[in-house]
Amino acid sequence: MAAATKKLTIPDLATKKTEGEKLVMVAVGEAMSAAWAERAGVDIIGVGDSLGMTLYGHENTLPMTVDQMIEHSRAVRRGAPNTLTLVSMPYGSYATPDMAVTNAVRLMKESGSDAVKLQGGREMFHIIKAVADAGVPVMSHVGLLPHYVHRYGGFKMQGKTVEDALHIIDNAKAIEEAGAIGLEIEAMPHEVAKAVDEAVSIFTFSIGAGSAGTCQLLNGYDLIGAFDTFKPKFAKRYGNIAEVATKAFADYAADVRAGTFPDADHSYKMKPAEAEKLATVLSKRNNHDP
Repeated sequence: MAAATKKLTIPDLATKKTEGEKLVMVAVGEAMSAAWAERAGVDIIGVGDSLGMTLYGHENTLPMTVDQMIEHSRAVRRGAPNTLTLVSMPYGSYATPDMAVTNAVRLMKESGSDAVKLQGGREMFHIIKAVADAGVPVMSHVGLLPHYVHRYGGFKMQGKTVEDALHIIDNAKAIEEAGAIGLEIEAMPHEVAKAVDEAVSIFTFSIGAGSAGTCQLLNGYDLIGAFDTFKPKFAKRYGNIAEVATKAFADYAADVRAGTFPDADHSYKMKPAEAEKLATVLSKRNNHDP
Protein backbone atom coordinates (compact mmCIF):
# COMPACT_ATOMS: atom_id res chain seq x y z
CA MET A 1 0.00 0.00 0.00
CA ALA A 2 1.32 3.43 -0.97
CA ALA A 3 1.99 6.04 1.69
CA ALA A 4 -0.59 8.80 2.03
CA THR A 5 0.19 11.85 -0.07
CA LYS A 6 -1.12 15.38 -0.03
CA LYS A 7 -4.10 15.99 -2.30
CA LEU A 8 -3.13 17.69 -5.56
CA THR A 9 -4.60 21.07 -6.40
CA ILE A 10 -5.44 22.50 -9.81
CA PRO A 11 -2.31 24.75 -9.83
CA ASP A 12 -0.21 21.68 -9.04
CA LEU A 13 -1.11 20.19 -12.42
CA ALA A 14 0.70 22.90 -14.35
CA THR A 15 3.66 22.63 -11.98
CA LYS A 16 3.91 18.87 -12.51
CA LYS A 17 4.04 19.39 -16.27
CA THR A 18 6.77 21.97 -15.95
CA GLU A 19 8.76 19.69 -13.68
CA GLY A 20 8.28 16.66 -15.91
CA GLU A 21 6.76 14.55 -13.15
CA LYS A 22 4.50 11.68 -14.18
CA LEU A 23 1.08 11.43 -12.54
CA VAL A 24 -1.38 8.55 -12.37
CA MET A 25 -5.12 8.74 -13.05
CA VAL A 26 -7.81 6.07 -12.99
CA ALA A 27 -11.46 6.31 -13.97
CA VAL A 28 -13.92 4.81 -11.50
CA GLY A 29 -17.46 5.63 -10.50
CA GLU A 30 -18.21 4.42 -6.97
CA ALA A 31 -16.86 4.67 -3.44
CA MET A 32 -15.28 1.22 -3.08
CA SER A 33 -13.03 1.46 -6.13
CA ALA A 34 -12.24 5.08 -5.33
CA ALA A 35 -11.09 4.05 -1.86
CA TRP A 36 -8.85 1.35 -3.34
CA ALA A 37 -7.35 3.89 -5.74
CA GLU A 38 -6.66 6.40 -2.97
CA ARG A 39 -5.07 3.75 -0.76
CA ALA A 40 -2.84 2.78 -3.68
CA GLY A 41 -1.59 6.34 -4.07
CA VAL A 42 -3.33 7.22 -7.35
CA ASP A 43 -2.98 10.97 -7.98
CA ILE A 44 -6.24 11.75 -9.79
CA ILE A 45 -9.60 10.03 -10.15
CA GLY A 46 -11.63 10.70 -13.25
CA VAL A 47 -15.34 10.16 -12.89
CA GLY A 48 -15.88 9.57 -16.58
CA ASP A 49 -19.14 8.88 -18.34
CA SER A 50 -17.51 5.65 -19.48
CA LEU A 51 -19.20 4.33 -16.33
CA GLY A 52 -22.29 4.20 -18.51
CA MET A 53 -20.63 1.20 -20.14
CA THR A 54 -18.73 -0.31 -17.20
CA LEU A 55 -21.38 0.08 -14.49
CA TYR A 56 -24.66 0.46 -16.40
CA GLY A 57 -24.09 -1.88 -19.33
CA HIS A 58 -24.78 0.67 -22.08
CA GLU A 59 -23.10 0.16 -25.45
CA ASN A 60 -21.59 3.65 -25.32
CA THR A 61 -21.34 6.68 -23.01
CA LEU A 62 -24.19 8.72 -24.48
CA PRO A 63 -27.09 7.81 -22.13
CA MET A 64 -25.48 9.26 -18.99
CA THR A 65 -27.07 12.32 -17.39
CA VAL A 66 -25.86 15.20 -15.24
CA ASP A 67 -27.79 13.83 -12.26
CA GLN A 68 -26.08 10.46 -12.60
CA MET A 69 -22.63 12.02 -12.90
CA ILE A 70 -23.27 14.05 -9.76
CA GLU A 71 -24.28 10.99 -7.75
CA HIS A 72 -21.31 8.93 -8.92
CA SER A 73 -18.95 11.83 -8.20
CA ARG A 74 -20.35 12.14 -4.69
CA ALA A 75 -19.73 8.45 -4.14
CA VAL A 76 -16.16 8.77 -5.40
CA ARG A 77 -15.55 11.75 -3.15
CA ARG A 78 -16.78 9.79 -0.15
CA GLY A 79 -14.46 6.92 -1.05
CA ALA A 80 -11.46 9.10 -1.87
CA PRO A 81 -11.75 12.39 0.02
CA ASN A 82 -8.04 13.19 -0.39
CA THR A 83 -7.69 12.67 -4.14
CA LEU A 84 -8.14 15.30 -6.84
CA THR A 85 -11.27 14.40 -8.80
CA LEU A 86 -12.30 15.30 -12.34
CA VAL A 87 -15.91 14.77 -13.50
CA SER A 88 -16.97 14.42 -17.13
CA MET A 89 -19.83 16.49 -18.49
CA PRO A 90 -22.12 13.98 -20.19
CA TYR A 91 -23.28 14.07 -23.79
CA GLY A 92 -25.77 16.85 -24.44
CA SER A 93 -25.00 18.78 -21.27
CA TYR A 94 -22.85 21.45 -22.97
CA ALA A 95 -24.58 21.98 -26.32
CA THR A 96 -24.73 25.76 -25.85
CA PRO A 97 -22.65 28.17 -23.75
CA ASP A 98 -25.52 28.86 -21.34
CA MET A 99 -26.28 25.16 -20.93
CA ALA A 100 -22.60 24.38 -20.45
CA VAL A 101 -22.13 27.01 -17.75
CA THR A 102 -25.30 26.01 -15.92
CA ASN A 103 -24.37 22.33 -15.88
CA ALA A 104 -20.69 22.91 -15.14
CA VAL A 105 -21.53 25.11 -12.16
CA ARG A 106 -24.05 22.55 -10.94
CA LEU A 107 -21.52 19.73 -11.25
CA MET A 108 -18.97 21.72 -9.26
CA LYS A 109 -21.48 22.73 -6.57
CA GLU A 110 -23.11 19.35 -6.11
CA SER A 111 -20.59 16.67 -7.06
CA GLY A 112 -17.62 17.52 -4.87
CA SER A 113 -15.29 17.36 -7.88
CA ASP A 114 -12.34 19.68 -8.44
CA ALA A 115 -12.81 20.25 -12.19
CA VAL A 116 -15.07 19.34 -15.10
CA LYS A 117 -14.21 17.96 -18.52
CA LEU A 118 -16.05 18.13 -21.81
CA GLN A 119 -15.09 16.98 -25.32
CA GLY A 120 -14.02 18.86 -28.44
CA GLY A 121 -11.50 21.34 -29.75
CA ARG A 122 -11.74 24.46 -31.89
CA GLU A 123 -15.42 23.90 -32.67
CA MET A 124 -16.04 23.98 -28.91
CA PHE A 125 -13.92 27.09 -28.28
CA HIS A 126 -16.90 29.27 -27.32
CA ILE A 127 -18.23 26.58 -24.98
CA ILE A 128 -14.91 26.02 -23.22
CA LYS A 129 -14.34 29.76 -22.92
CA ALA A 130 -17.78 30.34 -21.43
CA VAL A 131 -17.21 27.67 -18.77
CA ALA A 132 -13.71 28.94 -17.99
CA ASP A 133 -14.94 32.56 -17.83
CA ALA A 134 -17.58 31.42 -15.32
CA GLY A 135 -14.76 30.46 -12.98
CA VAL A 136 -15.02 26.70 -13.44
CA PRO A 137 -11.77 24.73 -13.86
CA VAL A 138 -12.43 23.03 -17.19
CA MET A 139 -10.58 20.52 -19.35
CA SER A 140 -11.38 19.16 -22.78
CA HIS A 141 -10.48 16.21 -24.97
CA VAL A 142 -8.80 15.51 -28.32
CA GLY A 143 -8.38 12.40 -30.44
CA LEU A 144 -11.03 9.73 -30.01
CA LEU A 145 -14.05 11.53 -28.56
CA PRO A 146 -16.57 9.00 -27.22
CA HIS A 147 -19.38 11.54 -27.64
CA TYR A 148 -18.72 11.40 -31.40
CA VAL A 149 -18.88 7.59 -31.56
CA HIS A 150 -21.65 7.57 -34.16
CA ARG A 151 -19.77 10.05 -36.34
CA TYR A 152 -16.74 7.73 -36.31
CA GLY A 153 -18.77 4.55 -36.81
CA GLY A 154 -17.34 3.10 -33.60
CA PHE A 155 -14.50 3.60 -31.14
CA LYS A 156 -11.65 4.07 -33.60
CA MET A 157 -8.10 5.36 -33.35
CA GLN A 158 -7.61 8.92 -34.58
CA GLY A 159 -4.66 10.80 -36.09
CA LYS A 160 -3.65 8.21 -38.69
CA THR A 161 -2.61 10.77 -41.32
CA VAL A 162 -0.58 13.97 -41.25
CA GLU A 163 -3.71 15.98 -41.98
CA ASP A 164 -5.58 14.38 -39.10
CA ALA A 165 -2.62 14.86 -36.78
CA LEU A 166 -2.37 18.56 -37.59
CA HIS A 167 -6.10 18.94 -37.00
CA ILE A 168 -5.79 17.32 -33.56
CA ILE A 169 -2.85 19.57 -32.66
CA ASP A 170 -4.84 22.63 -33.71
CA ASN A 171 -7.72 21.49 -31.53
CA ALA A 172 -5.38 21.17 -28.56
CA LYS A 173 -4.10 24.70 -29.09
CA ALA A 174 -7.66 26.01 -29.30
CA ILE A 175 -8.53 24.31 -26.01
CA GLU A 176 -5.64 26.10 -24.31
CA GLU A 177 -6.54 29.42 -25.96
CA ALA A 178 -10.10 29.08 -24.68
CA GLY A 179 -8.88 29.00 -21.07
CA ALA A 180 -8.91 25.29 -20.26
CA ILE A 181 -6.57 24.05 -17.54
CA GLY A 182 -5.88 20.73 -19.23
CA LEU A 183 -6.87 18.22 -21.86
CA GLU A 184 -7.19 14.50 -22.49
CA ILE A 185 -5.34 12.85 -25.38
CA GLU A 186 -7.06 9.62 -26.43
CA ALA A 187 -6.38 6.77 -28.87
CA MET A 188 -3.81 8.07 -31.33
CA PRO A 189 -0.27 7.21 -32.42
CA HIS A 190 2.40 8.13 -29.88
CA GLU A 191 4.05 10.54 -32.33
CA VAL A 192 0.85 12.55 -32.63
CA ALA A 193 0.17 12.50 -28.91
CA LYS A 194 3.70 13.72 -28.19
CA ALA A 195 3.22 16.58 -30.63
CA VAL A 196 -0.06 17.50 -28.96
CA ASP A 197 1.54 17.58 -25.53
CA GLU A 198 4.42 19.71 -26.79
CA ALA A 199 2.06 22.13 -28.54
CA VAL A 200 0.40 23.26 -25.31
CA SER A 201 1.63 24.46 -21.93
CA ILE A 202 -1.39 23.18 -20.01
CA PHE A 203 -1.68 19.85 -18.20
CA THR A 204 -2.27 16.82 -20.42
CA PHE A 205 -3.22 13.24 -19.67
CA SER A 206 -3.36 10.41 -22.14
CA ILE A 207 -5.06 7.07 -22.65
CA GLY A 208 -4.17 4.88 -25.57
CA ALA A 209 -1.66 7.47 -26.76
CA GLY A 210 1.65 6.06 -25.63
CA SER A 211 3.63 7.75 -22.89
CA ALA A 212 2.83 11.30 -23.97
CA GLY A 213 1.52 13.75 -21.42
CA THR A 214 2.05 14.52 -17.76
CA CYS A 215 -0.41 11.88 -16.65
CA GLN A 216 -1.50 8.40 -17.70
CA LEU A 217 -5.15 7.35 -17.48
CA LEU A 218 -6.64 3.89 -17.49
CA ASN A 219 -10.20 2.90 -16.77
CA GLY A 220 -10.08 1.36 -13.32
CA TYR A 221 -12.50 -1.41 -14.25
CA ASP A 222 -10.29 -2.35 -17.20
CA LEU A 223 -7.06 -2.44 -15.23
CA ILE A 224 -8.42 -4.60 -12.39
CA GLY A 225 -10.15 -6.91 -14.85
CA ALA A 226 -13.65 -6.17 -13.57
CA PHE A 227 -15.00 -5.08 -16.96
CA ASP A 228 -14.43 -7.97 -19.35
CA THR A 229 -17.07 -7.40 -22.03
CA PHE A 230 -14.23 -6.29 -24.28
CA LYS A 231 -10.65 -5.12 -23.83
CA PRO A 232 -9.34 -2.02 -25.62
CA LYS A 233 -5.89 -2.47 -27.19
CA PHE A 234 -4.36 0.08 -24.82
CA ALA A 235 -5.84 -1.35 -21.61
CA LYS A 236 -3.42 -3.41 -19.55
CA ARG A 237 -4.98 -5.74 -17.00
CA TYR A 238 -3.21 -5.80 -13.67
CA GLY A 239 -5.80 -8.10 -12.09
CA ASN A 240 -8.69 -10.38 -12.97
CA ILE A 241 -11.48 -9.38 -10.63
CA ALA A 242 -14.22 -10.69 -12.92
CA GLU A 243 -12.77 -14.19 -12.83
CA VAL A 244 -12.28 -14.10 -9.06
CA ALA A 245 -15.80 -12.76 -8.49
CA THR A 246 -17.44 -15.25 -10.85
CA LYS A 247 -15.72 -18.14 -9.05
CA ALA A 248 -16.78 -16.75 -5.66
CA PHE A 249 -20.43 -16.51 -6.76
CA ALA A 250 -20.28 -20.02 -8.23
CA ASP A 251 -18.72 -21.48 -5.07
CA TYR A 252 -21.38 -19.77 -2.94
CA ALA A 253 -24.18 -21.13 -5.13
CA ALA A 254 -22.72 -24.64 -4.95
CA ASP A 255 -22.48 -24.51 -1.14
CA VAL A 256 -26.07 -23.32 -0.79
CA ARG A 257 -27.39 -26.06 -3.08
CA ALA A 258 -25.34 -28.69 -1.27
CA GLY A 259 -26.57 -27.52 2.13
CA THR A 260 -23.05 -26.73 3.37
CA PHE A 261 -23.71 -23.00 3.71
CA PRO A 262 -24.53 -21.51 6.09
CA ASP A 263 -22.71 -23.72 8.58
CA ALA A 264 -22.22 -23.27 12.33
CA ASP A 265 -19.29 -20.92 11.83
CA HIS A 266 -21.46 -18.53 9.81
CA SER A 267 -24.61 -18.62 11.95
CA TYR A 268 -25.67 -16.81 15.13
CA LYS A 269 -26.45 -18.84 18.23
CA MET A 270 -28.47 -18.22 21.39
CA LYS A 271 -26.91 -18.95 24.74
CA PRO A 272 -27.70 -22.57 25.68
CA ALA A 273 -29.93 -21.55 28.58
CA GLU A 274 -31.98 -19.21 26.39
CA ALA A 275 -32.22 -21.80 23.65
CA GLU A 276 -33.54 -24.32 26.17
CA LYS A 277 -36.12 -21.85 27.47
CA LEU A 278 -37.26 -21.08 23.94
CA ALA A 279 -37.63 -24.79 23.16
CA THR A 280 -39.73 -25.24 26.31
CA VAL A 281 -42.01 -22.29 25.48
CA LEU A 282 -42.49 -23.42 21.88
CA SER A 283 -43.20 -26.96 23.01
CA LYS A 284 -45.94 -25.75 25.37
CA ARG A 285 -47.46 -23.54 22.65
CA ASN A 286 -47.45 -26.38 20.14
CA ASN A 287 -49.12 -28.69 22.63
CA HIS A 288 -51.95 -26.17 23.11
CA ASP A 289 -52.48 -25.57 19.39
CA PRO A 290 -55.74 -27.13 18.14
